[in-house]
Amino acid sequence: MKLSQEKAEALRARKNSKRISCLTAYDYPIARLLDEAGVDVLLVGDSLGMVVLGYPDTTHVTMEHMLHHVAAVARGNTNALVVGDLPIHSYDTPEQALANAKLLVAAGADAVKLEGGLRQADKVKLIVGAGIPVFGHMGMLPQRVLEEGGYKKKGKSEEEFEAILAGCRALEHAGVFAIVLESVVADTAKRLTEALGVPTIGIGCGNQTCDGEVAVITDLVGGYPWFVPPFAKPQTDISGDITKAVQWYNEQV
Repeated sequence: MKLSQEKAEALRARKNSKRISCLTAYDYPIARLLDEAGVDVLLVGDSLGMVVLGYPDTTHVTMEHMLHHVAAVARGNTNALVVGDLPIHSYDTPEQALANAKLLVAAGADAVKLEGGLRQADKVKLIVGAGIPVFGHMGMLPQRVLEEGGYKKKGKSEEEFEAILAGCRALEHAGVFAIVLESVVADTAKRLTEALGVPTIGIGCGNQTCDGEVAVITDLVGGYPWFVPPFAKPQTDISGDITKAVQWYNEQV
């Protein structure tokens, strides 16, 4: 784990300096392509539940799913920091969190990510104490989509800002090397970034409000045409190219 810790610390040290690029990856070829293109972090996100496995949200993802995809991504990676998501109900207790974090590392992850702040601090501290880097996640928390009744923008009020900040500080003090901020109002994301001593990695938080950005790979390359988040910036149309290639193939056959 020494190399993984060094990678995580190197990213943490980029606070207020060089911005951090992060993309999701779920399989060997995409992981290899992203790594060779110079992406800093490969996140094996539980978003795979939707864009790979066809579930309506991330609450159906299991540890078995995550271990399978983390291993595939790790085989395609050489330089990037590979982060594996702890799926819902895989970190309900500190002991369970540590045990499953160790499983993700055994599968090839350099670090793990979990959602939430104050209630997760003790789990983060235990995992970090075992030598495993932890990536935090605040703002909109996809694993709570059912209890919250949908995906809602966060940080719209001063009260929400203070609550998110308290959670982020708890994670920071527990030892995370960075924190994802998801779907946080731009001004709030900027204030959080300025207030924290660890890098913030934004998604759906506006432009240049965080120390880095994370995107779902299918959003970036146009690989999931059935739903495109309003903040996504597709740079190509892989789904369209696949359709054309298959139509050409059908004609040739």
